[in-house]
Amino acid sequence: MNLCEVHEKLGTTEQCLEYIEKMRWPDGVKRCPTCGCEKVVKVERKTASKNNRGWFYMCQEATCHQQFSPTAGTLFHDSHLPLIKWFQAIALVLNAKKGISAMQFRRDLGVSYKTAWYLYHRIREIMAEGDIPKLGGIVEMNETYVGGKQKGKGVYYGKKQKQTVMGAVQREGIPKMLHVEDTKVKNIKPFIEASVDPNVERVMTDQSIFYPYALKPLNLTDRHETLNHIIGEYVRGDAYTNTIENVFSLFKRGIIGQYHKVSAKHLQR
Repeated sequence: MNLCEVHEKLGTTEQCLEYIEKMRWPDGVKRCPTCGCEKVVKVERKTASKNNRGWFYMCQEATCHQQFSPTAGTLFHDSHLPLIKWFQAIALVLNAKKGISAMQFRRDLGVSYKTAWYLYHRIREIMAEGDIPKLGGIVEMNETYVGGKQKGKGVYYGKKQKQTVMGAVQREGIPKMLHVEDTKVKNIKPFIEASVDPNVERVMTDQSIFYPYALKPLNLTDRHETLNHIIGEYVRGDAYTNTIENVFSLFKRGIIGQYHKVSAKHLQR
């Protein structure tokens, strides 16, 4: 959803509430989220109050009487920021192919830097939650290195300080990346276990020596294909790792163009 669609479909608080309600309860509210009672009624506000929302739900259980709205227990719970701003912020994040800085967020949304920073991190955290399916079909895997350069330090020092990022992507699917300590089997094996479906069709990598050892315990050795980048082999039939290389390219362009510098502490974000 782009900004024009957000403005058209979610331009008022009422539209935002209706959208959240439809996404959360497509068949209507069946029970109270607090006690589970099925006796729930919709209450319309007949007079103006500090709360600008014209309605809410109320549980009819005698010991509960909980009042709640579609935003209760969600990303938007108890937020003083208008829902319109929240959806504009989400649209900005989802459409920023190379990421977006909190300063740009501040300028686009017309909010303070503190609010922009808070918004961005809340949206990032919620995107990481839930059960993301494991990668299947043909999966490409590779590692890349970030940072290391420091003014006044030698080249060897910079190489030692580089941070390792493991990446895997299902062709025509979503990528997964993880900041790891190094490329030892003990560090990359958990990433592969968490990211790749055991019934994957094939796994494509370069000829790094640690991949066979990491894939063997997962019974993926017989479905593992490698390309020798050292001799200039980048494509062999449908065997290539160009997709994951493109993912890394976008990732690094985001760091260089949007964030400029990222510490090891915050790299995983």
